[in-house]
Amino acid sequence: MAIPQPPLSDRILALIAASRIVSFQTWHPDYSTEALQVFQATDDARQYLSDADFAQLNQLATPDPALISLAQALRDRSGGIVDEARATVLESFPAITQPGGGLYPAERATACWRDFWHFLRCITYGIAGQRTDYLSTQGLQAMEELYQALQVPLAAMIVGLEGVKTASLKPMSPEEQEMLHPYFDPLIEALKQFRPAA
Repeated sequence: MAIPQPPLSDRILALIAASRIVSFQTWHPDYSTEALQVFQATDDARQYLSDADFAQLNQLATPDPALISLAQALRDRSGGIVDEARATVLESFPAITQPGGGLYPAERATACWRDFWHFLRCITYGIAGQRTDYLSTQGLQAMEELYQALQVPLAAMIVGLEGVKTASLKPMSPEEQEMLHPYFDPLIEALKQFRPAA
């Protein structure tokens, strides 16, 4: 029997809205306003860049074809990547989804796995844009407050994000892995700086 969850408070809802961890502000003037609008609209929709978006970026900017291809590959494999990251978390924290665990009840676990999907989405923006400076300081601060307020198990989230990186890079060639490492690390390091819930 499902345990009914209390409605989210206004503060939690405000933190969720503010937890926009991507910012393209530092990408000026390397990208035109039109190109940045492609990235921004996709982030606003909380979606991965589509093939049509990539085609538009090819017309508006001069992206690296190799990185574009890798961003598309990660998008297309996102479900499997998240599944592998989830398995890593469950292996590292076997009781985390059981009563008393940090990802119990099921709704908490589902939200965690969804965050992994969004983390990868944000990373692919950086890859496609050839920019490692894709994080929003304010958005990360809001997410840190949100995680503290909801008592999200931070250690498990870090293990999961590292699992996203491992699963993403596993089928890549050594050269491709070398290209992609810098895009995962800023978000991993940012999460490691979060203060755990008291």
